[in-house]
Amino acid sequence: MKTTITDPAQLPRAFEDALNGGDIEGILALFAPGATMRTEAGEVITGDQALRQEISGLAAARGRLANSSRHALVGAGTALLVTDWTLDITAPDGERVARTGTTANVARQGADGCWRFAVLNPLGTA
Repeated sequence: MKTTITDPAQLPRAFEDALNGGDIEGILALFAPGATMRTEAGEVITGDQALRQEISGLAAARGRLANSSRHALVGAGTALLVTDWTLDITAPDGERVARTGTTANVARQGADGCWRFAVLNPLGTA
């Protein structure tokens, strides 16, 4: 998936669509260079390799994501995106597990006018 996001409020939906479609490259294309992500385990990761590993794990667990946007606050080429989410994954024991939370993500607009995630925090304020 090659997606051009010109409205930062569309980033959560694009992430959802790519993950549910198993499109790892599509998800990674939504990240700005040097992006950081806080994993559901609470670890902070940065860099293409770490992000690829985390996203690949979600895809391998057959992650099914549902996002519901709360707020998209935009100013000075930066956006705060607050989104409620539910993620169903297959646990290592084969059982399906549903997790929920609220994100506090930061996106920034690139020189090309496209918006990408700079900071992903699926744990929100937790």
